[in-house]
Amino acid sequence: MAFLVKAFLTLFVVIDPVGLTPIFITLAGKYSAAQQVRIARQAVLVAGVILLVFALVGNWLLRYLGITIEAFQVAAGLLLLKIALDMVFAHRERETEEEEQEAQLREDISVFPLAIPLLAGPGTLASVLILTNDRSVQNHSFGVVVILAIAAFVLFIAYTLFCLSKQLAKMLGQTGVNVVTRVLGILLAALAVQYITDGATAAIKMAMVR
Repeated sequence: MAFLVKAFLTLFVVIDPVGLTPIFITLAGKYSAAQQVRIARQAVLVAGVILLVFALVGNWLLRYLGITIEAFQVAAGLLLLKIALDMVFAHRERETEEEEQEAQLREDISVFPLAIPLLAGPGTLASVLILTNDRSVQNHSFGVVVILAIAAFVLFIAYTLFCLSKQLAKMLGQTGVNVVTRVLGILLAALAVQYITDGATAAIKMAMVR
């Protein structure tokens, strides 16, 4: 149960549906309500497929590249720490200025930048791979399925918030969104440090055994 809560919090904080809602409004505000629902649905579905593929082939890819899960865990922890600091200081930088400008010009924004890199960005992919390699998951026959189900649930939350984006923005306001994002950023920073510590500790133990 504790691991399920940890997995949910990790994915919820990394994806940060609440923090993405103002960005969705900015990108999709010019479309009709029906079109916004379609964009949100397609973005979530594409992000879900990306996470599914990465969860299934991520370990194989690491082995092919000769990267240990411990090294990946430390690298992912550093990446998540960077994202967490951006969240705490209300400075979101999931896409470059060039990508943002291109997104404004594209007719279909569901795949880019909503699905990639906002929903299924590097931090989300790294988190999914770390969670699928957790001992609690490895020792459970349906562990990966559980992680994917949690990811799907978080994406469903994102879809719901996107569909209710205008109402949510009016209710919370920009200050409210920033407060929620900063609180989630603090939690993510703690999780990132834990990932770095666990990865470094495991790597040291393996080195001592050798």
